[in-house]
Amino acid sequence: SNTPNDKDDFNRFGAGFLPGLIGINIAAVGDDWVEGEMPVRRDLMAPHGFLHAASVIALADTLCGYGCVRALPDGAAGFTTVELKSNFLGTAREGTVIARAEAKHKGRTTQLWDAEVKHRETGKVIAVFRCTQMVLWPR
Repeated sequence: SNTPNDKDDFNRFGAGFLPGLIGINIAAVGDDWVEGEMPVRRDLMAPHGFLHAASVIALADTLCGYGCVRALPDGAAGFTTVELKSNFLGTAREGTVIARAEAKHKGRTTQLWDAEVKHRETGKVIAVFRCTQMVLWPR
């Protein structure tokens, strides 16, 4: 199938789209989890000089979405994110942010994924994230 399955597949999958644009690298993929990272750069920051909340969300949501793609039930056409929530506990000015997404529910109509985003260099948690994906079926 053409469904991405491993980290290299997902890195190619995201090239030329938002994940590639902002520098997301998928580091590892397994059953029900995805790990990745993103460099902290000036163009991902808000004007106040800290990592923009939307950049953090982009990393977390990408990992959860890739996990969802890999975990879709047989015959599903795809998915769409219908809800997401993020709590911000810190930020970063430099270095790399890393994240791990994990499946919490994988059903025929919805999936629920959580992600934790950390600053690699300090180990501090930057954000906790949760999203709900609706599984799409052929019409």
